Amino acid sequence: MIDTASELRSRSDVLRRPSPVPSAPGIYAWYFRKVPLQIDVTGCYHVEDLTLLYVGISPKEPAKNGRTPSRSTLRQRLHTHFVGNAEGSTLRKTLGCLIASETGYPLRRVGSGERKTFTNPGEQALDHWMAVNAFVAWHACERPWDLERQILDSGLPLPLNIRDNPSEAHTSILRAIRRSAVADAMASPIVTDNGGPRRTSA
Repeated sequence: MIDTASELRSRSDVLRRPSPVPSAPGIYAWYFRKVPLQIDVTGCYHVEDLTLLYVGISPKEPAKNGRTPSRSTLRQRLHTHFVGNAEGSTLRKTLGCLIASETGYPLRRVGSGERKTFTNPGEQALDHWMAVNAFVAWHACERPWDLERQILDSGLPLPLNIRDNPSEAHTSILRAIRRSAVADAMASPIVTDNGGPRRTSA
């Protein structure tokens, strides 16, 4: 676990060049200064004024059906989380849905209507929120899915994780919020603004 906030990296840290994030497989952990009101942080791990809410991996575990495994790296995945959009980042989609009342930008169908983002101004608002509130640490390893499974099974609360999270109390809340956001998006007109790309500075 991280012991001091100085070990965590901000959005501007991750996006600077050369990048401090290794182009390698591994696991990452997200800590937040401001926690969305809907999230219960009882029992969560804290470092100073930051709360651990989410862990993720890159690449995902290879499929057992023989499909070509992902070659995504920590550097690519963290870049997507910080400057991608809701369609390509589960973390961004969850955060954007949780703070939509704060930003004023709900999830919307964009382009042809197959994709859903918070549109460009909404994704920019989420960029700013993450620049202020989101910090990440990582650990390069060859089989990150094994470590992720151990962490999820340890009983440590990770309120923003949905997949493979054994805490029904957390996952049911997130699924309901995201399901409602998708339903509202489906009931709203399609917009042409697709939510990216955007500049990568903080």
